[in-house]
Amino acid sequence: MIKFPKIQSSSGKFSALEILQYIVLIGFILYFGKTLFIPLSFSLLISFILFPICKWMENKGINKIGAISISILLLTSLFGFIVYLLFIQINAFTSEWDLFSKKVMETWNQVSISIAERFDVTTEEQVAFFKNYINNSGKEAFSLLRSSLYSISESLFFLLIIPVLSALILYYRHLLVKVLYLIFPSDKKETIYEILVETIHAYYNFVKGMLLVYLLVGLLNSIGLLIIGVPHPFMFGFIASILTFIPFVGIIISALLPIAVSWITFNSIWYPIAVIVVFVIVQALEAYIIFPFTVGRRLKINALVIIIIITLGGILWGAAGMILFVPFASIAKLIADRSSRLKTLSVLLGEGDEEIKEPDKIQP
Repeated sequence: MIKFPKIQSSSGKFSALEILQYIVLIGFILYFGKTLFIPLSFSLLISFILFPICKWMENKGINKIGAISISILLLTSLFGFIVYLLFIQINAFTSEWDLFSKKVMETWNQVSISIAERFDVTTEEQVAFFKNYINNSGKEAFSLLRSSLYSISESLFFLLIIPVLSALILYYRHLLVKVLYLIFPSDKKETIYEILVETIHAYYNFVKGMLLVYLLVGLLNSIGLLIIGVPHPFMFGFIASILTFIPFVGIIISALLPIAVSWITFNSIWYPIAVIVVFVIVQALEAYIIFPFTVGRRLKINALVIIIIITLGGILWGAAGMILFVPFASIAKLIADRSSRLKTLSVLLGEGDEEIKEPDKIQP
């Protein structure tokens, strides 16, 4: 059993070292338990978002099971629409595949001839080199295929279990709240209720911030494609923005069609490269500037901490952690704001405009 040394100041606050020790311990738990905690966290996020909708329908006379079912169905329909956009992109890309493959072969022939002229390497030697490379990389390809199949199976498991967990959390919400009341002292009941209410508000602010992020990313994508001269820039730009909801895969697939269209339309390799540069720059701006400042301001967390949290979430949970750790931080701040012992954490997460009170004036 791990015991942390009591390194507390005379005011009763947790020291910075003690907070760091608990963060490391929680990090280990989150990393090794991510198979359980990732779907559970998404389910909590969904249940907090859907709770006001369910409550409104229940007040209108719809029973609890009906309200939960309708809410989950609406959210599933929204996700289905995003997947439908993804398949539209794939279908549109496959319709351009013949022309695209011809362009690839033409470019490959030009590159091969250039290599042969500059480096005195014949096309036969180049083909032999690539065949040898492919044969030697068979084990790596098998390992990559195995990890990809595992990731796909894990994602399918999450897609199946998350709606079920969300529905169960909504159905047993009164029981879960009662358990929270029983865990903590009775005099903390009002504080727990305030934290729950503000957590729901924080998650709504998070969703509003994400919608604003997608709008800004869509505009930036569209402006970049418009400057390059790609046909239908606003359609491609906003579809790419919406599909960024699906980490990594969404942005890659959404970029394929404008890359193919620009290459076929302008008959130059520089246009597809320019499209890739636009998407890379916008994604970097979204990850390190737009998301931290837009979402952080709504959650009242400073941008520096947001960037650190996104990076930490990516290390521990991958793409899921980059999404989930930010609302986790907002909940941690709500708790820290109401505890004199966590005042250090509250100040660290805040935007720096909080009034620093003397320890004897802080109410526990």
